[in-house]
Amino acid sequence: MPKIAEIEYTPNPNAVKFVLKEPVTVGFPKAFRDKEMAEYDELAKGLFAVAHVQSVFMQDKFVTVTKDDGIGWTELLPKLAPPIRQAPSVTGQASGPAPHWDRPELDEDDPVIQDVRRVLAAAILPALAADGGGLDVVGRHEKQIMIRYQGACTSCPSGLTGTLMAIEGILRKEVDPEIVVISV
Repeated sequence: MPKIAEIEYTPNPNAVKFVLKEPVTVGFPKAFRDKEMAEYDELAKGLFAVAHVQSVFMQDKFVTVTKDDGIGWTELLPKLAPPIRQAPSVTGQASGPAPHWDRPELDEDDPVIQDVRRVLAAAILPALAADGGGLDVVGRHEKQIMIRYQGACTSCPSGLTGTLMAIEGILRKEVDPEIVVISV
């Protein structure tokens, strides 16, 4: 059972990051944008059973919950703790990648996609994870790279402006000077 080590507020006022003492995923993040996506994951299902939860993002030893504006964190946090505490930990083996419905078909052998993922893993994903978020590369069309924000980044005001421009700038420098990054 994962125990909550601490609760961190994120740059997104509607997202909170629960730092855990035990992992709930290993290797691959899990993103649930709605209750239907969470049907087969007990922890996500338990969190969506709490009113006002809009999305759930899990990666290794943290869970980020995004809420709507209908409730404050003071009232919501005590309701979110029990499902997290009751969830089983995952130890020793890597979780599988996100389900197919969350990851559209993408040519994993595409050298541009491989370079983009390498740069993101080194330069971007650790910073996003520190704030309770992440992103996934979901498509490519010529010089356009399509990403989907996850966790706290999903509805964060800076995700559509500063963060997106920073990601694009780093990818232009490291991969291709003509890359355009689009959030979908």
